Amino acid sequence: MKGKKKKHGMALFMAELLIIVVVGLGIFIYAKINENLRARNNASENQTNSAVENDANANGDAAAENSGIDDNSKMSGYTNLVLVGIDTREGDLHYANSDTMIICSINNDTKQVRLVSLYRDTLLNIGSLDDENAVNFNKCNAAYAVGSAKQMLQMMNKNLDMNLHDYVVVDFSAVAKLAEDLGGIDVDLTYEEAVHLNDYCVETAQVTGDTYTPLDLPDEDNQWTGTKNFHLNGVQTVAYARIRYTAGNDFKRTQRQRLVIEKLVEKAKSAGFSTVSSIIADVFPLCYTSYSSSDILKLATQVFDYSIEKTSGFPFAHLENDVTVGDNTYDCVVPVTLEQNVKELHSFLFGDKNYEPTETVKEYSQDLIDLSGYGEDSIETAKENSVISGSGGEADSVK
Repeated sequence: MKGKKKKHGMALFMAELLIIVVVGLGIFIYAKINENLRARNNASENQTNSAVENDANANGDAAAENSGIDDNSKMSGYTNLVLVGIDTREGDLHYANSDTMIICSINNDTKQVRLVSLYRDTLLNIGSLDDENAVNFNKCNAAYAVGSAKQMLQMMNKNLDMNLHDYVVVDFSAVAKLAEDLGGIDVDLTYEEAVHLNDYCVETAQVTGDTYTPLDLPDEDNQWTGTKNFHLNGVQTVAYARIRYTAGNDFKRTQRQRLVIEKLVEKAKSAGFSTVSSIIADVFPLCYTSYSSSDILKLATQVFDYSIEKTSGFPFAHLENDVTVGDNTYDCVVPVTLEQNVKELHSFLFGDKNYEPTETVKEYSQDLIDLSGYGEDSIETAKENSVISGSGGEADSVK
């Protein structure tokens, strides 16, 4: 099972790169997008990876929302979407564990972007499509597996007091090509990371069909201290984003993924039209998204004004433990408490330092306290644990 889990973290940055494409291509690329959409709509029915043209929210618009969110004045000035990487290799982008879920929040006035990774093992109420008021606590990445984008959005909206409709979903089949199209990235690696990167490259190359040259590393007795800079090609970039067997585990992996996003954003913003056009041709047909071409045009008009300001992970304060829910026991991440974490989320994304969570969030928060035993008296311990695990403390500031 561990082998399967470690394979899919890099799906995130494919989604992130796609967002840069979506947000950054302008009128010139709009024509190319329409060309690709028409080609996709004419493709055979067994081509499962397809966007939703002229039906922007077909699988998400009915997602449950909390009362009071629609008229939240702090949130009204932001464009929010979810970037999703799913746990599948079969090409069906509708039902699989969503091991990568990132809230991308764009300040409409400043054009600054903040990203928040929702840790895949976080215990939340994933609900039910049949009953939006159902209580069904599970690892949050299971919502997409049982109810696709609609249930995932419902889960995020109700647990986090969000109003999310839009999403971009990908697997990792084209990630290496995307990074390669941008000319690769430069990353500072510890010796341990470099060793893991080489290991991951073997399988990644087999899956993608692309090539790479292993990093030339000294033996363990002569390893370097600190970090050393390397230029990574497509396969190596994928491998780097997959690393989780170091200090910080999956929490640190999400941080690596956000770093890859930053690097790819920098490359995408400086890329010429021919490179961007190639990326569009490679990427857009491979995603499942709520965006129509007109939506993309709207986001694309101010491409070069956007910049990633800060990134972080959710829950900010948490503890990891086995929690029994009914007949099932989950090795999971527990927000401590959900109510406090939602307050911090709205402060981080929207600058709302006095946010008061909805009654729904408060109810779920109490449910989690009852299930896990982690209440307000565990908050300080959870904060300390989160810093130690590499997932707490100050948010990553993008230079």
